[in-house]
This record gives sequence, structure tokens and C-alpha cells, in this order.
Amino acid sequence: MHNPVNWHTFNDEAFELAKSQENLIFLSIGYATCHWCHVMEEESFEDLEVAETLNKDFIAIKVDREVMPDVDAHFMSAVQLITGSGWYL
Repeated sequence: MHNPVNWHTFNDEAFELAKSQENLIFLSIGYATCHWCHVMEEESFEDLEVAETLNKDFIAIKVDREVMPDVDAHFMSAVQLITGSGWYL
């Protein structure tokens, strides 16, 4: 099934779009070969109701942690400090 979420790249353009639309950012960090990332994709992001909500109320940004390890490390550190646990982001 085609993914109905309008995913954006982690870049200045996506952040400016969020600012101009006054929308929050929904950030998903995973990687292409992750089994559980694909499960989440199928069970959540391909759900039309979830996709409609994300597309309406958020700027959805997807990051592949193997392509942008610096972004992954930054948010992983924050999550570990806040929650004491780590991955999945």
C-alpha cells in the first residue's frame, strides 16, 4: 500500500513550513532495514485516520538514522536523559 503520510526531509525547508503553518513537527527516526520500523509503518502510518491527522496537524519528518546518524544521536541523547530508555524514536 502507498504511504498516505506526507513525509518531509529533515531540513530547513520542513522547519520553515512548520513555522509558516504554525504546525508542530512529528519526527520519526528509524532505518530502512528495521523490522519494527516497517511494522509501525504498516500498522500506524498507513492507517488513513492516522495519516489524515498527521498531514493536517503536523509536519511529518522522517529520518533514516543510518543516513543522518548525527540527528539520531542528538535526539537519542535527549530521550535517554528524559526517559532513561532509548530507541525507537
